[in-house]
Amino acid sequence: MLEKFADPLPLMETIQPIAWINQVPFYEVSMRQSMLKLHRDLPPTKIWGYNGYFPGPIFRVWRNQMIRVLWKNELPLKHFLPIDTTIHGAEKDKPEVRTVVHLHGSVTPDMSDGYPEAWFTNGFKEVGPYFSLKIYEYPNKQPATSLWYHDHAMGITRLNIYAGLAGFYIIHDTEEQSLGLPNGPFEIPLLIQDRSFHSDGSLLYPSQPDPPVADVNPSVLPDFFGDTILVNGKVWPYVEVEPRRYRFRILNGSNARFYRLSLSNGGPFVQIGTDQGLLSAPVNVTELLLAPAERADVLVDFSSSFGEEITIKNDAASPFPQGEMPDAQSTEFVMQIRVTKSLSSPDHSKLPHTLTHVPKLKESTQYKTRNLLLNMRTDEFKRNIHLLNNQLWSEPITESPRLWNVEIWSFINLTEATHPIHLHLVRFQILDRQPFDQEIYEENSKLVPTGSRVTPDPNEQGWKDTVRADPGEITRIIVPFGPYTGLYVWHCHILEHEDYEMMRPYVVIQ
Repeated sequence: MLEKFADPLPLMETIQPIAWINQVPFYEVSMRQSMLKLHRDLPPTKIWGYNGYFPGPIFRVWRNQMIRVLWKNELPLKHFLPIDTTIHGAEKDKPEVRTVVHLHGSVTPDMSDGYPEAWFTNGFKEVGPYFSLKIYEYPNKQPATSLWYHDHAMGITRLNIYAGLAGFYIIHDTEEQSLGLPNGPFEIPLLIQDRSFHSDGSLLYPSQPDPPVADVNPSVLPDFFGDTILVNGKVWPYVEVEPRRYRFRILNGSNARFYRLSLSNGGPFVQIGTDQGLLSAPVNVTELLLAPAERADVLVDFSSSFGEEITIKNDAASPFPQGEMPDAQSTEFVMQIRVTKSLSSPDHSKLPHTLTHVPKLKESTQYKTRNLLLNMRTDEFKRNIHLLNNQLWSEPITESPRLWNVEIWSFINLTEATHPIHLHLVRFQILDRQPFDQEIYEENSKLVPTGSRVTPDPNEQGWKDTVRADPGEITRIIVPFGPYTGLYVWHCHILEHEDYEMMRPYVVIQ
């Protein structure tokens, strides 16, 4: 087993525009293959990264300052991870290596959203049926928050992200800047992912589930769980900090693994923000549960911890919530924080009592309500397919909200796993979760609650773009649709589910 806490935590570089055109910053990003050391004792690992980095460089942009990005595919023509050609969108007649970039959580016109069938190959030699733009526009007309960009190509998203195609995109604004939160070297983004390796350092992604699937090779997995944890592209790193307050922007970028994070010294995370920006007020939590794609913006105060070595630990089951607990020698550990640096300057950062105004969206009988199943059925090879409302990707669009309308979406989870459901374009609020009788529903499609509606925890009561829909529960969200019309998607963010039918198009109409 690889030694823990042997390598320092990498800090991703901030990307700079290559030009300003008509007062709009213009960026170029190339997806490239490179060889990187992901642990001191591993040989260099082949990865695919934005500008050759894993994770990609950080975008730091300002609210209301539009930027343009030319995303370029300079990858090999052959994939180095196992492609299942029985999956819709990844058939043998499609090019093996296709990419399209989605800026997760962004309020973006549809042609710049990274629609899964808007893919392109090296040099744009081949493009998908929905490809329309080489240069994407990001208006950034949304409050300060931590977003992330990642690949979204139809049928191979799980492989392209696993290969390394992910990075942070942080929006700043004057309101957030005025709060006096830790910044500069005291604000650290943390991208947490799990991976497995062959002894030669190469990434291990199985070509078969256990047990293997007859007649299909390679075959998609029901989900993937690696046996090592990486933060910012390093296996079990450490970071040296000063005895002061720090801000950590935490992102779960794993394919399927949930994390329930805690500090080994029992100290709290002070959560100040969620997927879509600041909470109304700070929330103290000793455990931080993050599904794939969820983000948490937290402060940790090390001012009385000088000399301590604090471990960030994980105790979330895989699959969540009914699977195996993390291994006590490996996946229970995330990274180490060493409070060993001397204070470089007085800590003038603040923890405000209030952070921002988050208007509470309320139900109305005027709002359209949609009951949407999270369910499973078997395919022709006896594999489980996870579905949204029992529909395949290719079936006609059934969700067509009108621009500026508010809708309530109720996710009825008939499976045994928690699904992180992500809607493109919009931000929403969680109304509540309620248990129901699954057996009755499966017999006659009647919803019979078995308990009261439970409001979300305080650290979920902000704006979200990804929600955990737990098994045997109805999870209700309230969604204002806008500010753009067009074609978008909603899906489970467990990548193995998303790639194999747990994704649906939706359209915002005028």
